[in-house]
Amino acid sequence: MSNPTLQLAGLTKAYNHGKPNEVQVLQGIDLAVQPGEIVALVAPSGAGKSTLLHIAGLLDTPDQGTVQIAGEDMTRLSDRRRTAVRRATVGFIYQFHHLLPEFTALENIVLPQLANGVADKAAADRAMALLDRVGVAERAAHRPAALSGGEQQRVAFCRALANEPALLLADEPTGNLDPDTSDRVFDTLMTLVRETGLAAVIATHNLELAARMDRQVRLTSGTLETS
Repeated sequence: MSNPTLQLAGLTKAYNHGKPNEVQVLQGIDLAVQPGEIVALVAPSGAGKSTLLHIAGLLDTPDQGTVQIAGEDMTRLSDRRRTAVRRATVGFIYQFHHLLPEFTALENIVLPQLANGVADKAAADRAMALLDRVGVAERAAHRPAALSGGEQQRVAFCRALANEPALLLADEPTGNLDPDTSDRVFDTLMTLVRETGLAAVIATHNLELAARMDRQVRLTSGTLETS
């Protein structure tokens, strides 16, 4: 077996340390995700899944434990280095698309590539190729407000994959869509992940969608259980 793309070991995280209202969100989290593996993270609201994803994606730091991406320990890096690794290695998708409203679909996918040092033409070419792959190339010149919910989320998928990350983290990526659109958009996401061979952790409340992934882990009372 190859080395995990993502390895979490002994993660703990609490808020309001030392106060009467201290909340222990994560307690000894261990998780390894291999290249090409899609893991469903199932958890009720408020269980800490967003905190876990933010720590895995280098947007937050644990109180204890380590985060390794592609074999490198992220917990000992400077903030500047963590930002560089996150930009180049991790793709995020959220329940709400968070596209920049003043830019077109194409521009929303080009911008993160430019920030990562990609030349203008190469960035535009990759953006168009991604939009074509998810079936919305004809909407490239439209701003987010002119797109349907499903189209917006497809563009968000493309943006997350723009820099060819090794790791994809998704927090309820179809949770804001109606059931039919959710199924179609999820199919698109699964196809993209399978084609690119990256490691993915996808948080969802939808047990039917979770069952279609390679395996499921459940976050309850701050700990992970494999099902």
